[in-house]
Amino acid sequence: MKLKTKIHLFSTLLMLIVLTLTNIGVYFLFEKMAYDTEYNQLSQRSDELTASLSQMNGKTDPSAVLRAYIPPSGAVRIIGAKEGKSPSVQNVEGIQNFQPHLQGNQRYSIDRYEGVPVLTISVPVIWTDGEVVELQMIHLLNDVKQNLKTLILILVAVTLIAMIPIIMSSIALGRIVTQPIEKLMKTMTHSRQSGTYEKIKVPTEGKDEMAQMGRTFNDMMEQLERNFNQQEQFVSNASHELKTPLTVIESYARLLTRRGFDDRAVAKESIGAILSESVRMKEMIEQLLQLARNDEQVAFQFKQVDIYEQVEMTLQPMRQAYDRKFFLAGEGPVLTMTDPEKLRQLLYILLDNARKYSEKEITISISEDEAHISLAVTDYGKGIPEASLPRIFDRFYRVDEDRNRKTGGTGLGLAIAKELANGLGGELQVESVVGVGTTFRLLLPKERILTES
Repeated sequence: MKLKTKIHLFSTLLMLIVLTLTNIGVYFLFEKMAYDTEYNQLSQRSDELTASLSQMNGKTDPSAVLRAYIPPSGAVRIIGAKEGKSPSVQNVEGIQNFQPHLQGNQRYSIDRYEGVPVLTISVPVIWTDGEVVELQMIHLLNDVKQNLKTLILILVAVTLIAMIPIIMSSIALGRIVTQPIEKLMKTMTHSRQSGTYEKIKVPTEGKDEMAQMGRTFNDMMEQLERNFNQQEQFVSNASHELKTPLTVIESYARLLTRRGFDDRAVAKESIGAILSESVRMKEMIEQLLQLARNDEQVAFQFKQVDIYEQVEMTLQPMRQAYDRKFFLAGEGPVLTMTDPEKLRQLLYILLDNARKYSEKEITISISEDEAHISLAVTDYGKGIPEASLPRIFDRFYRVDEDRNRKTGGTGLGLAIAKELANGLGGELQVESVVGVGTTFRLLLPKERILTES
């Protein structure tokens, strides 16, 4: 059963139950009010009759007195007088044989006589001879019966008439609730069949749950499309980058197979090229794995460290390994909350990148203001064209293909650096002037609120 049908049936049934219970309550309330009204009138008549009977003498005809106070449809009788002195009058045929169900000290009852409600009142009366007898007044409630029948017809008619707007409102409610869901299902089905990431139209002013669901779905589709495009681009680039060194290795291996064992120069060239491409491919694979680990939200271990000390620890092995001039500007200590291992990894990428693309000295400076600590790595190399700056942190992006081939770059280092900077809660910026040099600036927050996961 469809959701729309379920909502329609449920809302209709619920409103029908509420309306039926309301009508039942109205019926019983009206019935009680009608019986109370008849009881009050008959009770007043019995009081008047009791007063008249108390004034009788031996010459008064009891039947005449009773006949004067007989209800329009009913009977009056005396029970308990001496034999032959228990008068009874009635204006309904056969009512004299009716016996009410009065129990104990109960003074009135409502019974039925031939399908008609009967109200009976019993009160004690002092008879003419001083004896206490029982006065019973019986009244057939024909008008009440007819009024109750009319009320039932009215309530049934009201229920039937009220069901029309109830059914229409339940249908409208079902459409309001299910229409966005059906639209969402159709969009999802079409997206699955076409392989696209379609979105649904959501009213900009909508603030209800359905509008929020639509906006959430659109955000999810945008994220899925963005992730898919990034993944597709990443796989394409990775395949292309890995294919190149493998092709070089295969070519030199074939050359080595054909001539390498006879020509020492060819063998030396082939082995050198194979070793160089193997090292570059290994580095690329390691960087790919690093990016994958960053995508999986690698845990960062934050603690208070001296930034100046961490930079100096990173520069020492760089000076020894490459015999280059690395200058550190600034004074320590510079304390903040960060992950020292990830920070040194980020600094190594920036310093290694500066070393590859410049021949002069490299400067790293540390400064701070009220909110941030700034680490700037500056080289005086060729520089980066302004058009390339927006894409410098994209995976596999290269400013100069030939220059990167000579330096062994893979186009992944700065992408990893960007991921590390984001994980540290910082921001990585780049400034470059062609022919002058490039500066990568890392801005770290001075204060970081740590939360336990």
